[in-house]
Amino acid sequence: MHHTSSLEISTSAYLQNVEFIRSRIGVKPVISAVVKGNAYGHGIAQLVPIAEQAGVHHFSTFSSDEAREVLKNSSQPREIMIMGMLHLDEIRDLILLDIQFFVFDFERLEQAIEAAKTLKQKAKIHVEVETGFRRTGFEWDDREKLLKLLQDNHSHLELKGLCTHFAGAESAQNHTRILSQIAHFERYKGFFSQNNLHFERLHTACSAATLLFPETHMDLVRVGIAGYGFWPTRETFELIKNQLLPENRNPLKRLLTWKTQIMSLKKVNAGDYVGYGKSYQAHNDMMLAIIPVGYSHGYGRNLSNHGQVLISGIYCPVIGTVNMNAVAVDVSHLIHPQAGEEVILIGNQGENEITVGSFAETSDLVNYEMLTRLPSQIPRIIVD
Repeated sequence: MHHTSSLEISTSAYLQNVEFIRSRIGVKPVISAVVKGNAYGHGIAQLVPIAEQAGVHHFSTFSSDEAREVLKNSSQPREIMIMGMLHLDEIRDLILLDIQFFVFDFERLEQAIEAAKTLKQKAKIHVEVETGFRRTGFEWDDREKLLKLLQDNHSHLELKGLCTHFAGAESAQNHTRILSQIAHFERYKGFFSQNNLHFERLHTACSAATLLFPETHMDLVRVGIAGYGFWPTRETFELIKNQLLPENRNPLKRLLTWKTQIMSLKKVNAGDYVGYGKSYQAHNDMMLAIIPVGYSHGYGRNLSNHGQVLISGIYCPVIGTVNMNAVAVDVSHLIHPQAGEEVILIGNQGENEITVGSFAETSDLVNYEMLTRLPSQIPRIIVD
């Protein structure tokens, strides 16, 4: 079956990224590969075997369906941790599948305890505490009630982790807030320790915190965007670049290359409008290449008259409005463009590159959003 485009996922790039992250955190902390959002658009089915090849055997998902997808595609002993959504009526099945999950409110914790009692099998839980993100997590004022519930039901629970989530570690303007969160987490840690309640792992670090705050490495780091070869933000890179070796100024390597081909060619006369509406009028005679990718494939309308692609290693600008299934690019400056010729939407061709960051610079999207918008229907192909 032929598709309009494909995504190549590089094994060697992921291995290099894990090696760099390991160099930052040392040998002790576990690296958990965050694979929410279909592995940030890379495909859970493709990423899990690559991660296992890199020696990563811990996976973090947002939801239970993602956790089951990891389980389906894993061939080695692994740990799977759900950080967000699950339905209370599936807790029993998750316990039987040996899948770990966050508890951040009393209803979920109590349901986990009841299911564990019924099954006579411990629920493997991570207790998330609120330190300032204001989304999920047990409040400080609930600590005594939480402590008693955990102590009274210790025989039914395996306390896999005590954790929290940072509110924007990738931005310097948030660093005071992050330091406050770290201090607040230490209060929870001290409280439970003083009351003789211990957790297998302490974990707080996302990609940005892993790179910028060594004190957050603890027992496990939850690495998402950095594992896929992207700095959380340009600011993150600026904050860390002076620590990088001169011979390796950009140690994170992108896994993903997005390829398609020229579908057809169209001559346009000076004065003609191109595509829907009047967003672009040709100033001179032009040759356009029609590319069979549009906003239904994740190539957003906000790239209309802004985006670029690579053909023959040369940048070609998007002309007119991005359609549902197609986009037009100006190839007037190319020598003999041909239908079927390779087009790079993200990636390298010759000496030039289209980065995911370039999408962020020409639209309102960030790396994370652009990647996770890539439809699962686009085939992912693992390459070396």
